[in-house]
Amino acid sequence: MTAEYAHSDQFRGGRIHLCDLAGLEIRDCEVSGLKVVDCYGSDVYLGGDFERVVVNDVDVTAYVEAELDRRNPARVLARDAASPDDYRAAWEAVETLWAATLDRARLLPEARLHERVDGEWSLVETLRHLLFAGDAWLGSAVLEEEAPYHPLGLCGGWMSPDAMAKLGLARDVAPTLDEVLAPRLARMAAMRRVVDGLTEAELDRVCGRKPADPYPDQEYVVRRCLKVVLKEEAEHHRYAVRDLAVLEAAGA
Repeated sequence: MTAEYAHSDQFRGGRIHLCDLAGLEIRDCEVSGLKVVDCYGSDVYLGGDFERVVVNDVDVTAYVEAELDRRNPARVLARDAASPDDYRAAWEAVETLWAATLDRARLLPEARLHERVDGEWSLVETLRHLLFAGDAWLGSAVLEEEAPYHPLGLCGGWMSPDAMAKLGLARDVAPTLDEVLAPRLARMAAMRRVVDGLTEAELDRVCGRKPADPYPDQEYVVRRCLKVVLKEEAEHHRYAVRDLAVLEAAGA
């Protein structure tokens, strides 16, 4: 049975030497200062949000970011949005991408949309996560809704089960694509209404609430909250189409 470690700092500052780490998976971890030195193997994969990555003494950070931007123009629009028009353009790109991807996904059997590729979220789980992101950063923080969290929303592994339960999130459920899309599309429509009416003053408004209780108590400005939604949408769309291609190939 594979050993699994979660919510632990027992490896912080440690040293692994002359060990067989083939197949090791590190997921949702803080890895600042991580070094892999004089190791060997094939099919090494890195995925995450890294400020600087050096491979064999070559800083590849700028190259990787540029290539991701080239392949995914929506992530540039999301990252660089500054004016109200920028936010509107970024959201329009997000809407267009997801509409096309959902049309593509519907060509697959429903069961395929619940399959995980290499341990990543399934397409339905990804949509559930984006529902939560919209509920938290738009519904709670920006719109200050009385009950912003839909129970089908899915948070990342950083949030404890107790915290999820307090928000009313039903983690261990298996909704259909259409069951998730109903609240998901409603939240997207709410985002559309917000960006359509955006002004510079609204972008600089300080929100009266934070996204959710587990988030730190600090100042949340509308432009930051909307940008989080845009970035989540762009990045998770990238993951979704990557995995969708695998599912399509398997079906073929």
